[in-house]
Amino acid sequence: MSPTEPAVPIDTARVRPGATALSLTVPFAALVGLTTTIIWAATTAGYYWPRWVWLGALAAAAPFAIRYHLCGIPPERRLLVAHVEVTLGLSAYLVLVWTFAGAHGVFWPVWPLGALAVLLAVHALIVYRHRLPPHSRERELTERVETLTRTRRDALDVQTLELRRIERDLHDGAQARLVALSMQLGRAEARLDDPETAALVRSAREQAGAAIAELRDLARGIAPPVLADRGLDAAVRSLAERCAMQVAVAADEDLGRLPASVESAAYFVIAEALTNVAKHAPGATARVALARRAERLVLDVSDDGPGGADPDGAGLDGLRARVEALDGAFAVISPTGGPTVVHAELPCGS
Repeated sequence: MSPTEPAVPIDTARVRPGATALSLTVPFAALVGLTTTIIWAATTAGYYWPRWVWLGALAAAAPFAIRYHLCGIPPERRLLVAHVEVTLGLSAYLVLVWTFAGAHGVFWPVWPLGALAVLLAVHALIVYRHRLPPHSRERELTERVETLTRTRRDALDVQTLELRRIERDLHDGAQARLVALSMQLGRAEARLDDPETAALVRSAREQAGAAIAELRDLARGIAPPVLADRGLDAAVRSLAERCAMQVAVAADEDLGRLPASVESAAYFVIAEALTNVAKHAPGATARVALARRAERLVLDVSDDGPGGADPDGAGLDGLRARVEALDGAFAVISPTGGPTVVHAELPCGS
């Protein structure tokens, strides 16, 4: 380096902690060991007693070497690596002590070595417990439950879609044919001059009209067309308009479309709850609230009637079974004097 060339500064931030102490301790330990060896060689040269000095010098330098090495280990593994190195160092120290002592009968270090190994194994299990595979039987049961839950939900979706297909077939097929038949009977009645024959045709037309009404109610009970076409919000609002009592509907704007089985279950829970209000609390007003919270559809049907509904009644038990079939939650709150609240939560995640 030329006199005019500036000295390169030492980046102290890149120097590992303990490096200075290690660089001093190792040469000092070597110096002490060599000095005692020279003294031994210059005197008796019999029993090599400097081995104990070497052992003590290495034991003194070991903590600094471990500290220096741990600086390059990630913090989450540093404690376990330190435990491993301390265990190996103590094990080597004990074996050397047993060897230097010359008592080659009973290998007494086996007991402290076993204790050190057990402590290290326990520490490793604690650190890596999240990587241990679960018990085979527990894993099998968990996978079985997940499979059954998924297949049951898929089966319910398929069933709901099949019911909607049947509703479409009834609406577009049998119901349309009955409407056409009723219209033809009406035209035939208008052209008949015989009163008795006209009366028979009129009776047939009235029966066809009754069949159309029953078929329409049956199709609506399976699945209202608006539920499949426009979703739960529109179907509930249409249901509220048809109710004899006053029904207010409040729904989140981001409700969106839900799985078919969830929409169907929610619709019929609301329909049955409103039917119960009309039946047991005539003159009361009702409110329907729909919200989506953390991958769950939350619905509440409340009324200002006299209350006192039996949560274990047959009708409410049917609603509970419908909700719980989808792993949902169902509750009825109906103190005497009201109000009555039917609460249901249905999972609607993807």
